[in-house]
Amino acid sequence: MSISHHSPLRSISGVAQSAVQNLSRHRLALLCAAGLGVTAVASWMWWKKNRLELRHVGTVSQLIIYPIKSCRGVSVQEAECIDLGLVNGELEDRHWLVVTEDGHMVTGRQEPRMVLISVTGCGDSLCLEAPGMEKLVVPVPLPKSNKVLDCRVFGSDIQGRDSGEEASIWLTSYFQSSKPYRLVHFESEAMKPRKSKDVEKPFREKDKIAYPDASPIMLLSETSLEDLNKRMEQPVSLGNFRPCIVVSGCQAFAEDGWDDVKVGTTRLKQVMACGRCILTTVDPNTGVLSRKEPLDTLRTFRQSDASLSHLYKTSPLFGQYYGVEQTGRLRVGDPVYHVVRRG
Repeated sequence: MSISHHSPLRSISGVAQSAVQNLSRHRLALLCAAGLGVTAVASWMWWKKNRLELRHVGTVSQLIIYPIKSCRGVSVQEAECIDLGLVNGELEDRHWLVVTEDGHMVTGRQEPRMVLISVTGCGDSLCLEAPGMEKLVVPVPLPKSNKVLDCRVFGSDIQGRDSGEEASIWLTSYFQSSKPYRLVHFESEAMKPRKSKDVEKPFREKDKIAYPDASPIMLLSETSLEDLNKRMEQPVSLGNFRPCIVVSGCQAFAEDGWDDVKVGTTRLKQVMACGRCILTTVDPNTGVLSRKEPLDTLRTFRQSDASLSHLYKTSPLFGQYYGVEQTGRLRVGDPVYHVVRRG
């Protein structure tokens, strides 16, 4: 016997098939809901583990740019923080360097009177002034026809465009040197920076510099300096230590614990303490090198742990080196936040 297209058996089969399809859809929906639930829980757990808290730890009291390595700094009200450090117009932190004719760096360690050379931005030029010298005006940018010199900074190769004969004669005369000195400029857009890691191993691969010793940013608190001066017969100044970012409103040496810092739209990652050298003993007001204070006093209470002697040797620690995690802008008066992960 044949079954018609409208038989009860056909209807029952269709109902069953529909039920199965509905069950599959519900099951899929349940599975999707469960998946979303698991994802939401996982996301919540990740957020809870990785959420960031901004703890207000101080305020930016000064921003200082040192255009020429070892010369006087320039206090600015605001700055852009690029990968290579602070910049304000033509003022770029440690992008200028005094060198011998064969390209070896000259700093306040060799010529302590460098700290008496003041550098200011004069429109599209840098103006250099020093005791007993006429003002020197150096154009920025330098003419592309000027030679590019191969230089050596703490054992690393780096280039610099020569500023010309007038600047060379000015520097050589000021230092009363028997051999010529030259002034060179690092051009960020055309020259390869040094790697901080080549100077100090704790730095990250991404950290880079022009002519600073090792770090694009050095931060120090006013209260740390105050604490040091309480222990000394003759007080010293920020000029002895040459920080880029100065912070007020915190406990002395609180910066030692700020491993992750947000200032303005800039984010900084602490790498290591700044091990202090003989340059700190050059009086920034007289240009006289004593080789004693403030190093002698710092050694009485700011020596590194013995386990870190391979990094710092006998250098006392004062201030903190930072790498640039996120470029941005900052200004005097900005709150300083310690970024803390809350698990």
